[in-house]
Formats: sequence, structure tokens, C-alpha cells
Amino acid sequence: MTDTIHIQIDRADGSLQRLIGLVERRGFHIDGINMADEGDFRRIALTVRSRDAARSTDNLGRQIDRLFGARRIGNDMIQSEAA
Repeated sequence: MTDTIHIQIDRADGSLQRLIGLVERRGFHIDGINMADEGDFRRIALTVRSRDAARSTDNLGRQIDRLFGARRIGNDMIQSEAA
């Protein structure tokens, strides 16, 4: 199963790299990323899936909320067939 997390993040140097590093360190694979610049910030739709069943996207979302310059806007769960 994949989950799309909608995020608003500052357009500061290294902000996208910090976000991607956080997601990977928390045990998630990034399946897709859509990004749009909107003034001083970026709006990102990040599609992720966990490496194992013990990982929670809710937990990941709370970690993103704590990341400097970032805040989660919402989540969309997408059912997908495992290969």
C-alpha cells in the first residue's frame, strides 16, 4: 500500500534534501514526488510506501511536522497491489 503525503515546505537551501533524508531514514521508499513552487514555499505531494508493515505513515507525518520549515497538509491512502 502506498500513501501520498501533501507537504508545504520553505524554499530554503537544503529543505528538499532534509525532507527526502527524513523519509528514507524513517524506513520508507519514495515512489513519486510532485512539486510546485508557490512564492516562498513549495507544495509537495510525496508518494511513499513502507519497507515493512511495522512502519506507520502517521508516525512519518508527525516527524515531517517537526522538520524545520515543513508542515504536513494532508494524507491520501492509495491501495495498490503488491508485486
